This record gives sequence, C-alpha cells and structure tokens, in this order.
Amino acid sequence: MAVLTRNIASAVGPTQSFRVSGRIGHVTARSPVITGKADKKETAPTLSKREKLRLAMRIRWLKRARPPALFTLIGAAILTIPHTGLVPDWDKLGDWPGVLASICFIAATGWTIGTLVDGLVKRRLAKLNFHEADNLQARKSATRLDVVRRIWVVAVGVITVAAALTLIPGVKQFGVSLFASAGIAGIAVGIAARPMLSNLIAGLQIAFTQPIRLDDAVVLEDEWGWIEEIGLFYVVVRIWDWRRLIVPLSYFIEQPFQNWTRKSASIIGSVFWSLDYRAPVSEMREKLTEICRASPLWDGDVVNLQVTDTGLSTIRVRALASAKNSPDAWDLRCFIREKMIIWLQEEHPEALPRVRNELDTLPEGAFDGRAIQAGRME
Repeated sequence: MAVLTRNIASAVGPTQSFRVSGRIGHVTARSPVITGKADKKETAPTLSKREKLRLAMRIRWLKRARPPALFTLIGAAILTIPHTGLVPDWDKLGDWPGVLASICFIAATGWTIGTLVDGLVKRRLAKLNFHEADNLQARKSATRLDVVRRIWVVAVGVITVAAALTLIPGVKQFGVSLFASAGIAGIAVGIAARPMLSNLIAGLQIAFTQPIRLDDAVVLEDEWGWIEEIGLFYVVVRIWDWRRLIVPLSYFIEQPFQNWTRKSASIIGSVFWSLDYRAPVSEMREKLTEICRASPLWDGDVVNLQVTDTGLSTIRVRALASAKNSPDAWDLRCFIREKMIIWLQEEHPEALPRVRNELDTLPEGAFDGRAIQAGRME
C-alpha cells in the first residue's frame, strides 16, 4: 500500500495531492493544490500603465454620465406614474408633472452637451506636452482650449436654465413685465454687470489674440511670475516666490505689461558690475565665455560683455547670456555673477571698486593757514 502511494505521488508531481482509499487500486483525485510563491504571482492580475489610464478615463466618463442619467430617469418616472394607477389623484396636479418632466429632460440634455464638450477638451489638454524646451505651440493650444471650454460650460448652463424657466407658467411674462415697467432697474443691473461683462469679453479676446498664454513669464505690478490659470473673469499669476497674484482679465487688455515668452521661451539675461577703471575688460570677456560654456544652463546662443557706462570712479560692465527659459536665465545670471566676482577677487583684485583721495603736500618749513585754523578750532 505504501509503495503504491509513493508511485502515484511520484507520477503526478509535487503540486497535486491524492487520497488513496483503503482498497488497493481505488484512487480518488483531489483538486490540485497550488504551492510556491511564483504560482501566486502568476494568478495576480497586472495592468499596464495604458490600461490603467483607460480604466481611469472610463470611470471619469461614468461619473460624468450620472447626473444626466438621473434627470432622465426622474423625468421618465414622472411620465410613467399616471399609467400605473398608483396615485389616484394624479390628474388634480394639472400640467405640473409634464412641466417637471420636461425640465428634467432639458437639464439632462444641457448637462450631456456641456459635459461632453468639457470632457473632450480636457482630454485634448491632457495630451499636450508642456515639458518640452520650447512649448510655445502647446501653450497656445492650451490657452485657447481652456478659455473656450469655460465659456462653453457657462453658455450651455445659461441656455439650459433659460429654456427650463420658459416652461414654467407665468415666469416668462413676469420677467418681461418687470423689466418693461422698471427701466431704471435694468440700467442699474447693466451698470453693475459691466465689470463682469468686460472681463468676459476680455477672455474671448485673450483666447484668440493671445497676449498671454498659460505658463507665460510676465512682469506686471513690479512682480515677476508665470501665468498659472486663466479663468472666466481673472488670471492667476504664480510669483517666483510661490505667491499668487490675482489680476482681472481686463487688465491684460487695458494695461501695459511685459511678456518674456511671447514668441518663444528663450530669453537673454543681463548681469551688471560696477568696477574700477583698471578692470581687464578683454580678459573678462574671455572669462565670461568660459563660464557660460561650463554651465548647462546656457543654450549656446548669445554671450557678450560690454562697458555700458562710466562714472567718476567706476565703470559699468554688462554681460549678456541666453537661456532656454526664464528660470534657467535667472539661475545663469546668478551663476555668472558669482563666478566672475570670485575670479576678479583671486586674479584681478585691482579691478574691484575703490575710493581715492588726493592729499596736497606742502614744502618743508611752509605753514598752512587752514591747518592753524583747524588747530584753533580743536
């Protein structure tokens, strides 16, 4: 019996167990028993990155479809109730059930149209590549799409609400009679809404003329930062020290400002030094080229050094160097300034600014009246 059991175990392998009954030759197979960590890993489902993105996108679309589906079910339920006979006095409600059902269907239609376009635009925005060195085209498309998306959502919402209100008996006539009899109130509402309307129109102008785009480097109100968000009525500027500057849209249409990345992300940075007249300008020009070539922040395009001004005791030296974007240009400027100062201190200390005074010398035995007068005053 033991020999028979060993033979069967050796034939089927270690991954399956069998039960041998008391009678010789009668063998009953159990279900296979999975052993080993490798087999457990094979059974665990794994999803690739693309499959995870597709699954997340499907979940988002399902969440977007819930509100219109809910409105549709409510409208269908309202229309179905009279045919079921569950509410005997349903006819006493008059036309209100039909009005409510129509409002639900209008809300479902408006929500579907608005969220469909909103989802498609956001999907397009997610495909844009902002991590390129020159992302001008991506920022152009993102600015136009984002502003149009916001205006589309608001317009669909307003039209949907207006269409729903026209179905309610008496509301349309009440609104018309109210504004017909109160023209002053209409003028007051128009004056109060002027800033909002001007910002809305400015948003349309920015979307198509694009004086600013998302991630543009701008200088306004003596602050330097990047365009982080373009809303319907305001723009959020991310300052270099992580503060946020909130600016109305109309500001960028009516007020002057600096846009450092209007045509491309590349920018030229400048560094200034006030040095002595004995500063070696030619050697500084060669050293500047050496510093830029040693830095990965330099894009290899522009490097120059010139004397831009002179004073009574110092000269003004300016260095120019280009970088692929404004953050790199700022770091490159600081790098050049630091390395050049260290080089001047070590190699040419006479080039650093100095204050000179001239002392008049008198012949031996001569007297100076000013010195005598100063002595009396002491």
